[in-house]
Order: sequence, then structure tokens, then C-alpha cells
Amino acid sequence: MYRGFWYAQALDLDSDLAPALQESIQADVCIVGGGFLGLWSAIRLKQAHPEKRIVIVERDRCGSGASGRNGGVATNWWGKYLSLRTICGDVEARRICEAAESAIDEIGSFCAEHGIDAQYRKDGWLWTATNPRQMNSWRVLTEGLQKLDVNPFQELDRQTIRGRVGSPLVLGGIFDPNAATVQPAMLARGLRRVALTLGVQIFEKSPFTHLQRGKHPVVHTATGQVKAAHVVLALNAWGAQFPELRRMIAIMSSDMVATAPVKAKLDAIGFSGGECMTDSRTVLNYWRNTPDGRVVFGKPLGQFAYAGRIGNLYEKPSPAADKVAAELRRLYPQLADVPVVSSWTGPIDRAMKGLPNFGYLDRHQTVSYGIGFSGNGVATTVFASRIIKSLATHANDEWANCGLVEQKMKLLPPEPLRFFGAHLVRDALVRKETLEDHDQDAGFVTRQLVAMAPAGYVPAQKK
Repeated sequence: MYRGFWYAQALDLDSDLAPALQESIQADVCIVGGGFLGLWSAIRLKQAHPEKRIVIVERDRCGSGASGRNGGVATNWWGKYLSLRTICGDVEARRICEAAESAIDEIGSFCAEHGIDAQYRKDGWLWTATNPRQMNSWRVLTEGLQKLDVNPFQELDRQTIRGRVGSPLVLGGIFDPNAATVQPAMLARGLRRVALTLGVQIFEKSPFTHLQRGKHPVVHTATGQVKAAHVVLALNAWGAQFPELRRMIAIMSSDMVATAPVKAKLDAIGFSGGECMTDSRTVLNYWRNTPDGRVVFGKPLGQFAYAGRIGNLYEKPSPAADKVAAELRRLYPQLADVPVVSSWTGPIDRAMKGLPNFGYLDRHQTVSYGIGFSGNGVATTVFASRIIKSLATHANDEWANCGLVEQKMKLLPPEPLRFFGAHLVRDALVRKETLEDHDQDAGFVTRQLVAMAPAGYVPAQKK
């Protein structure tokens, strides 16, 4: 199975494989999915309730799905504040953003406490403009945060930010010091090790086949089953196999490339810190370097999954690798001769507002879920696991009653409209944003299609 650059690197350091589930067992909580949300939730549940039998079933290896294939960019949610307040109001939005903010340090302290080498670097997030149309796209957000006296962003002049990014295209931007980069697969492998040490039972190479619902749910895998008091669905995009969750998300791709190590070149152009970087597009360019001097660059240009059926769609090098590499070289013409040595792709569970939803699958309240992280789950799964823990234990607390629980989400269209519409909207966005690079306006039809797009990583620009 093709998992990409990060996971191959992680397996060189730790290739341990848990046994597959081969029998029928009992559990207090069975978590389906061994990615970030599943692992953080298992750890939190086991630490709070060491007497409970916590089981994870994972189709491949823990962290081999979206968790081990992303950009390794750990940002908080102040950038999502405007969307969040439309869901749950100013007070709750602020509380959630503060919880998400604390997750950045929690990752670092957890790695230090448990000896996890996840290449954690808390060097912040540089949100940039790479054409004149993108300039000040952040103002609607930062001015709103300023009124609440919670604005973490620092505006940087062109010379300062260009010196830190190293790209001649950067015209300006803002900086949030509370963000980090990690090697995501090594973080997932470290979480897996800690979960096992705590006594969480993990079954790998145990693909989930179906869920028997009811007061006493049963998780069935290819060769076994888990009878549990409670089931947690921590499946990311794979959660779309459930009809109740399918229209909450569109399954799109994260497409990434990694260069050969060129640390001396990066140092020479100023691209030497550990910041995570984005521009201000909706079809986002996101990138960072690695401690050994590679550039890892991503853009969602690949494939959509039809009707929630993922199959082997993302188990291969990125089909959009040439386009992603071309965008990297456009931003960094100084790196034109640096070879791309790996490409990979993975699924993103994109929700309309770019924010996840949590809740119970049905009236029995024996199956809980979290879905819709929209490509921003490296840090947010840390505090989201608090919500899962509270739902799984039926705690009537601030997390079970969080504003993201059982929210009235705007659903995406049914198939085939969702699949074909996703292509039309994404292509229109790429067309519009490419024209803006040349200070040109998109046509009427393109603008109408763009208006239908889900919320991006950063707020929509205000003219």
C-alpha cells in the first residue's frame, strides 16, 4: 500500500505492527480508526478511565491514512473564528478557539514527556499574499479579533515577511506565533506507542466491514468483531460510508510533493525557519521546510471520491504532482533545479464551513463521531478528543455540550451533483485565482461557481 514520503520515513524508525483482530472480543469503547482523532481519544479515555478496556481497530497501520499524509502543519482556530461564530456565537467561539490554541503547546509537551521525535517546531504560521488581489484578505478577520482583544496576528511589512518566506512573490502578510510543524507520521507512530503503553488494545490490518447498531453495538472487521458498550467513529473521510454523515462532507484530495534536501539553498534565500506557510487562496498553497532542508509543498488539485467511496483512490503518488511542483517552482524560481523526489495524496473530509461536527449517530447514543476537519486536523484533533471522550462517557460537561456538537450543518448536495459540482467549483476557483495572479478578473460564470465554494482555510476576501 502506497502511503507517501512521511510514512516511509516513519517506518524506517518504527515498523512495529499490531496483530489483526481474529476473534470476537468485548470492549468498553471501540474506536474505529487509528489516526490522530482515534489515537488522541484513546489516550485521553485511557488516562481518565484506566479500568476501561479501550480498543482501536485500524484498516492498515495507525496513522497511515490522512493523519500521516498531510502537510504536518499544526495551526490553531483563530483563523476560523468568523465561521465558528456563525455556528455557536461569540462566547462559545472564543472558548473553542482558546482550547484549539492550547493544543499547539500540548503537542509539544506530550512529545517531550513521552520521548516522541515528531520534529516538533513551534515557529508560527506565516499567512501571506502572493499577488495584489490577496493583499489584506486577512483584515476582516484580524479587525474582528481586535475588537474582542484576542487577535494573535502580527502584521509584517513586505521586506520582513519576504525575508522569512524566501519567495520573491510575497507582497505582505501576517504572523501567528502559536503554530507548529511536525512530521505527522512520526507523531502518529509516537501516539500509537503511548496508547499501547497505557494499555489500549490496537488491532491493525483489520479493515472495518460494518457496524451492528443498537443498544449494544458490534464492530465487525474482516476476521473478527468487537462487542462494545460504546463505539467511536474516528474515520475522517472514510466516515462518508455512513448515510448520516455522507452529506456533511465532500471528499477531496491533499496533493503533496517533497524535494531533495537542499538546506544550504534554503538558508541562502531565508527559508530557514520552522514556520508553516500559506498564501490567501481558497485552493490553498501550503508549504514548509523540514529540519533536513526539504521543501514539502501541497495544493488540493487531485481527485474527488464519488458518493463517499474511497477504495484505493489515494493509494498512489499524486496524479496532480506535476501541477503542484509547478506551483512550488512558481513561488520559488530560485529552486527551479531542485528535484522533486516524492509525491503523495490523501483524502480531506471538507465540510461547508471548514469545521468539524460531533455527535451521536442515532437515538441509542451508543455510537459517537467526529467528522469534517477539512484538512486542518493536526492540532485540532487534540482538543477534539476531549469532545469525543465526553460523548463516549456521556459526560454532561462543557465538551459534550460544546457548540460543535450536533450542530445544524449546511449539507452538501446529494450525488451525482456533489461529485460533478465539486469539479466545476474547484476548477472555477483555480481559473479565478490564476487570473488574479495576472491582476485579471474572472468572467461571470466563473464568479458564480466560485460563490458556491465551501469555506477555505482562510476567510473569503472582502473587496
